[in-house]
Amino acid sequence: MAHRGHNRDKKNGKLQIEFGLLCNVDGRPIAVEVFEGNTGDPATVADQINKLRNRFGLQRVIIVGDRGMLTEAWIREEFKTTDGLDWISALRSPAIKKLIRTNKIQPGLFDEYDLAEITSPDYPGERLMVCRNPSLYVQRKEKREDLLRATEDKLQKVVKATQRKRSPLKGKDEIGIRVGKILNSHKVGKHFELNISDESFSYERREQQIREEAALDGIYVIRTSVSPDVLNTEETVKTYKGLSMVERAFHSLKSVDSKVRPIHHRLADRVRAHVFLCMLAYYVEWHMRQRLAPILFDDEDKRIVDGLRKNVVAPAQRSAKAKRKATSKRTEQDDLPVHSFQTLLADLATIVKNQIQPLIPGSPIFDKLTIPTYVQQKALDLLDIRL
Repeated sequence: MAHRGHNRDKKNGKLQIEFGLLCNVDGRPIAVEVFEGNTGDPATVADQINKLRNRFGLQRVIIVGDRGMLTEAWIREEFKTTDGLDWISALRSPAIKKLIRTNKIQPGLFDEYDLAEITSPDYPGERLMVCRNPSLYVQRKEKREDLLRATEDKLQKVVKATQRKRSPLKGKDEIGIRVGKILNSHKVGKHFELNISDESFSYERREQQIREEAALDGIYVIRTSVSPDVLNTEETVKTYKGLSMVERAFHSLKSVDSKVRPIHHRLADRVRAHVFLCMLAYYVEWHMRQRLAPILFDDEDKRIVDGLRKNVVAPAQRSAKAKRKATSKRTEQDDLPVHSFQTLLADLATIVKNQIQPLIPGSPIFDKLTIPTYVQQKALDLLDIRL
């Protein structure tokens, strides 16, 4: 099953497999499927739809996926031609730019609220939710300006190198190599107009292009076929943002807890079994985290957290209780040390079963468990485990 394909971790040239993880709205894993390593993300969608409808017997399905998974072609060919199948996804930047050029998205749209629902003839029968994240808007604006200034500072040194009296920098090739290294370092070369000759070099910003890109700062557009009587505007946005829980599950599977890599199997069935066991491990972890939340840094009540947001577009906030746990490193109720999930597992791993052989002749061998500490016993009680 291992093939060379698009590697998201930029480990190019390595053999890999693809696997698709299905989670419910709470981030709990439901199913996993392994694909050959050269399979593109969109090609896995049909299998997941068939799994939901046939294996699980669901007549009404709403698929939530990012813009790389639910492509325009899949939406047109699969979703729009199948009854009982809806989707929630997002538009790519070129599509958002087009909405801005046609005045479907205007600055005044966010005067009162950072979320608005619009329609467009380019998306018949669909709802478009335009969102603006104010903090992300400021962050991207400042980062772009910092990168532009840093690039200009380095380009100016090249200008001076071509103008110096002693050993000036000459030749289109030599100047171009120096400039190319600078543009590659900050990735904003598209925003500069360059003029290179054999004996000189100059540059200027493409202000119009920069303004067009700045118009997209903090803005994303969610598209859906779900009717408003099923999910209103805010519920639709919240559902799409729930993809972060799937990404967290993937991250845990790949590198944090289950560590699906490396895979020391060659037969396809064994590779599938390996990935399936990793998913089951994360399923156990998901349930453990829910129960152990009082002694972890995690928030204990998601409803309180949701209520802290000014609106569904605003960044997630931590509850006051979770902030106090993070500051004091102690629980409020029992004054116990607060753990991460990994450190708590390491603590629980010190509970061992010893096999004891008394020195008395003829005495039988017996087992004895080490006595749990107060923290360990608290964790065992929350997990409803009796030693």
